Amino acid sequence: MELISLAILGVLIVISPGADFVLVLKNSINQGRKAGIWTAIGVSLAICVHIGYSMLGISYLISQNQMLFNVVRYAGSAYLIYLGIKGIISADNCAEIEKVTENHIKVSQYLAQGFLCNVLNPKTMLFFLSIFSQVITPDTSESHTALMYGVYMIVLHGVWFSIVAVLFTSEVLQARLLKMKKKLNQMCGVGLCSFGAMLAIKS
Repeated sequence: MELISLAILGVLIVISPGADFVLVLKNSINQGRKAGIWTAIGVSLAICVHIGYSMLGISYLISQNQMLFNVVRYAGSAYLIYLGIKGIISADNCAEIEKVTENHIKVSQYLAQGFLCNVLNPKTMLFFLSIFSQVITPDTSESHTALMYGVYMIVLHGVWFSIVAVLFTSEVLQARLLKMKKKLNQMCGVGLCSFGAMLAIKS
């Protein structure tokens, strides 16, 4: 029953709108489905990092070292604000509705954006710190449970954000979304800046 509760909690955390959602949405609308999916993959790879330090016990060090935590917190905030400002400034660059050429997508760029957006987000860090403090026990024979839950979270992030990328680049939604492209870019940019600012000022 406890694992079911953790599984449901994971779903709720993943689908709730946040910086990752805003970034995947922005890249999908601006650069197409492929860019959105690679951003989603970047987010999933970042989850591997969170799981890694949680299972290795580095999470305890970070939670006890205020200076180290602040460095990560401010780095994450600065990166989100940078992405947000960049989105707002470039909102007018693509005024016309155009078909994105998938072959010209820089995979590494969107992979890195998704990865950095998630791995530098202290809210994600705190989530994994709290969750794995419940999953990981002194009994080493149960370590496979934590590993399985980690794999579950990696897959969950990848699948959900890939679905977001596919849905928001579908032909049904594409025509409507592209007509609102400038406003969506600005909203996404403001959203990223807001997330970054809130993370910076939150104690």
